[in-house]
Amino acid sequence: MNHSQWKTRRTKRLLGESVEESPAYLEAGYAFALGQAVYDRRTELGFSQAELARRAGMTQPQLSNIEGGDAAPTLPLLTRLAKALDASLTIDLDGDTSAFVFTPHRAPEPDQARADGRSSAA
Repeated sequence: MNHSQWKTRRTKRLLGESVEESPAYLEAGYAFALGQAVYDRRTELGFSQAELARRAGMTQPQLSNIEGGDAAPTLPLLTRLAKALDASLTIDLDGDTSAFVFTPHRAPEPDQARADGRSSAA
């Protein structure tokens, strides 16, 4: 089979064909969604990666790996990240979907409030 005959997941779905996602594909989606949630909250606070890493007791490259979806942090590290981001972390894993939400402990300043949510999902 040459590459012109390959069908992407999207193409298969559009054609009504069954698409089975591998466990590795799902795990990558979870890691990416978590990384996006960390990035969103960090930028909302105006922190650099180095500043958040310092506050969470980790290195900037470790934080970069998490934000890039290249690492699956441990529960103790997630706890430190949530504390450093002054937020509670809610993780909702439901079958093939997931959501990671950082909920601020205190209301943001009016100029920092955003209309979009703080939720990232896979």
